Amino acid sequence: MARDKVCVVIGAGDATGGAIARRFAREGFTAVVTRRSADRLQHLVAEITKAGGKVHPFGSDARDEAEVERLFRQIETEIGEIEVFVFNIGGNVRFDIRDTTARVYRKVWEMTAFAGFLTAREAAKAMVPRGRGTMIFTGATASLRGGRGFSAFAGGKHAVRALAQSMARELGPGNIHVAHVVIDGAIDTEWIKANFPERYNAGPDAILNPDDIAEAYWQLHRQKRSAWTFEMDLRPWQESW
Repeated sequence: MARDKVCVVIGAGDATGGAIARRFAREGFTAVVTRRSADRLQHLVAEITKAGGKVHPFGSDARDEAEVERLFRQIETEIGEIEVFVFNIGGNVRFDIRDTTARVYRKVWEMTAFAGFLTAREAAKAMVPRGRGTMIFTGATASLRGGRGFSAFAGGKHAVRALAQSMARELGPGNIHVAHVVIDGAIDTEWIKANFPERYNAGPDAILNPDDIAEAYWQLHRQKRSAWTFEMDLRPWQESW
């Protein structure tokens, strides 16, 4: 009996993560979406269900090893086979270095580097024996260079990129496509609308549309292995870089 093919989105927020889950659900994947609080996934679940897709929400702390292990075990035993894994937790905070507390730095590192490691490790355990799968990590401008006030965020994002590079080299020969996507620019969210109205209203396509980001993730998954992309930059056409 054929089992459901699953797309796991760790950090399925209201913008990018949710759009990715909707895109894969539209293609027949069962979307497994996670946030710290499952209550905050209700709107996304309703959207996917209304469109005829399958979705399972989980409240899960991606920094907790035991929780992560239980989550992936439950997915594999009760829902289906993990074909796609997306790590989409942010951690974008800004503090001058003298104001960056140990608690802030540790928390951002846990949300990005450590959570990325824990969840990707479990996804790899599921994919490697089957010899197939796609793993995509959401990065940022801070993945490539640090900026003033972003020491914690850049440190965490640099670590996620290094994790993705290491896993791509290790798992690629086993037919598992690992990719890292650099999101360089503001994303169309209510937070951007409220806090940066000049950018939000700069004109058509001046900021990143989550659905367009999701389309790029879908195309990454569809790539032939003779020409896999490891790293992709996504930015609006007006963005300076």
